[in-house]
Amino acid sequence: MDTAGRDRGPFGRPSHQTLSVEPEHESRFARFFEAAQEGFYIGVLEADGSTTLAANAHLRLVLGCPPEMAANQVRPFDTNRFADAAARRAFLERLRLGGAVSDYLLRLIRLDGATAWVEVTACAEPMPEGDGLRVEAVIKDVGERRRLDHQSRDLQTELLQAEKMAALGHTISGVAHELNNPLATILSWAERLSDRSVDEQTRRGLAVILGESERAARIVRNLLTFARKRQSTRSLVDVNQVVRETLALRAYEQRVSNIQRIDALASGLPPVFADGHQIKQILLNLVINAEQAMLTSHGRGTLVVRTWHDGQRGSVLLEISDDGPGVPPDVQQRIFDPFFTTKEVGHGTGLGLSVAYALVKEHGGRITLRSGEPGGAAFIVELPVLARAAEPAPAAGKSVAPPSLAAVKGARVLVVEDEPALAIAVAEALGDAGLVVDRAGDGEEGLSRLAEQSYELIVCDLKMPRIDGMQFYRAMAAATPALARRVIFVTGDVAGTDAERFLEETGCRWLSKPFRLGDLLRAARDTLS
Repeated sequence: MDTAGRDRGPFGRPSHQTLSVEPEHESRFARFFEAAQEGFYIGVLEADGSTTLAANAHLRLVLGCPPEMAANQVRPFDTNRFADAAARRAFLERLRLGGAVSDYLLRLIRLDGATAWVEVTACAEPMPEGDGLRVEAVIKDVGERRRLDHQSRDLQTELLQAEKMAALGHTISGVAHELNNPLATILSWAERLSDRSVDEQTRRGLAVILGESERAARIVRNLLTFARKRQSTRSLVDVNQVVRETLALRAYEQRVSNIQRIDALASGLPPVFADGHQIKQILLNLVINAEQAMLTSHGRGTLVVRTWHDGQRGSVLLEISDDGPGVPPDVQQRIFDPFFTTKEVGHGTGLGLSVAYALVKEHGGRITLRSGEPGGAAFIVELPVLARAAEPAPAAGKSVAPPSLAAVKGARVLVVEDEPALAIAVAEALGDAGLVVDRAGDGEEGLSRLAEQSYELIVCDLKMPRIDGMQFYRAMAAATPALARRVIFVTGDVAGTDAERFLEETGCRWLSKPFRLGDLLRAARDTLS
């Protein structure tokens, strides 16, 4: 009996052309064939179909076939079993040219319509007649392995993304702080000049400078909100104000992406007890999700942001709707699942909506999706309101009179600020209000000033070279305890930092850069009083 060369099958036994096995060995082989935990297949593959000669029980399980199905009906390599017809042609070509494949990855369609990823190790030889190939194959289900591999890659991707976001947040925070100092200077000088007697054209120019400076300041504050890590801190929140501040972050991107936004914010909304920064994060995630859906679908779109109060339910509702492709019914059930995304690889983490869902739940609210024919989607966020009403806010556009410092006129003030332009603006504003002002360029110079002169008020930056605001305060408080509660700190941002804990411990007033001079004068008056 000749058993050399290509007459051997994939299991080291002779092929059908030379097979001669003793009955006892044949019975053992048949038991092994049926009991194996891998799919075994013997058959003939042709260009337009296949014929099965043998298929074991495990192969039926892989393909979703009932156990009682006859072996000749189990046809894993039929044309309709391939998710991609081109993949079948490539598979046959590989077998025809090489005579064998090892761990060849295929995506097959099970009888229930689901897909199964398999690896095929097979030997093939041409049939004596026609263009068919006799194939003996081991078919291994690798779906679970692929799922775990994808999960591992997704986790690695998320870790890398988290590292990138942490680095980006640190960079944004640094840039925002650097911008805050010149913004504070611009805002202070514009405010001082606007109080002087100038011609109408200059007054309009100063009004524009003030308005644009405040706009830039809001953008910087919003950048800091999303860059920093912070614990949840809840207070009475004006939902409409949160919406406006968040949408300002996306205004430029929407404009250049041909996305029109329609705001329909109801007036007189009651406040909600919430973390304003987390509400911003919820809204930002929903807005970006809507923008991406519209741009992917037709390269432009209309975004509608709406708020209203439901008195019967005792809640404030926020709706973000788009005219994108909508969300299919089968996807709606998983839309809030972590890591679930319909976007291409690299274009979405699958965390945006799940984070929004978790934050809304944490606030005792709920988030729902409405989507249907012919398209478009709307996410509705419902937040509970407090039973008691909040104090009415001042009317929009109503001017607030600058505070009077007549009662403390002549008080001596030390301004400790390393930004010369800002220090000059602050010092002159306090001087114009009747206070006597000295300046120090950093904490070290400030301590020297204190050794030479007594002061009734200190305005101090927190972040300075050599001796910073915290070191300066501790040394000053130890030397002159009476001044410990007569300090006003100014800083770019403190949330979630050591500075936040420091300010809580001292109980001192502080202003966030850039600030209005009126706020500084009011704080000075109250502290001196």
